[in-house]
Amino acid sequence: MTRVLRLGINDRVELFDGTGGLVEGSIQKVDKGGSDVKLLEDARLIAPDGIQWHVYAAFGTLKGGRADWLVEKCTELGACSVTPLLTERCHTVAENRVDRLQRLVLAAVKQCQRIHGMLLNPPIQIADLQSVISQSKLAFVASAESPPLLSTLPKSCNEESGLLIVGPEGDFTEEEVNVLKASGAVPVGLGPCRLRVETATISLLSALMLWSDAHRQETLKCR
Repeated sequence: MTRVLRLGINDRVELFDGTGGLVEGSIQKVDKGGSDVKLLEDARLIAPDGIQWHVYAAFGTLKGGRADWLVEKCTELGACSVTPLLTERCHTVAENRVDRLQRLVLAAVKQCQRIHGMLLNPPIQIADLQSVISQSKLAFVASAESPPLLSTLPKSCNEESGLLIVGPEGDFTEEEVNVLKASGAVPVGLGPCRLRVETATISLLSALMLWSDAHRQETLKCR
């Protein structure tokens, strides 16, 4: 606040707790140890708005900061959670990497001013994902040569949450795709080019966030 934004005494700020709590305050003191802020109101609880998208992506073997980029951009775009997906071709995630990703999520939440934080879950096996998919009416799995995403989206939707599933480098095995489809996931295509894991994840999330936001705006107009 003070070093980058150059805020000082009596400047007003908004404080949030990452779970929807929001309160306005005024800076009273600034020193090397931090800043003292006086609250100007009682805290408000802001409910999540729109469809809450949960990302399941097999990014554990990505190198060169690509996993960092994926998680950071999911946070900025408004994903509710990101869960590393363990598959036959991506069967591990280093523990020290998870700690780093948690720090990236926190930094991105503050940078893009999210009132609700993004949850980074422990890795999950495809077998454990089946029950999650079966309980969701909005579950999409990125799959080459599948129908275009936009052609598969429903014209109306009252769901509060949805799932995005993206496979590893080398894609899902045929058996894994069949398991996901049998559980209720809808295969969707993301264009004619073969995309990297992080590109496919962000492309799918961006499209669904824009679709759900447009749907939300139309719903508000009809009220």
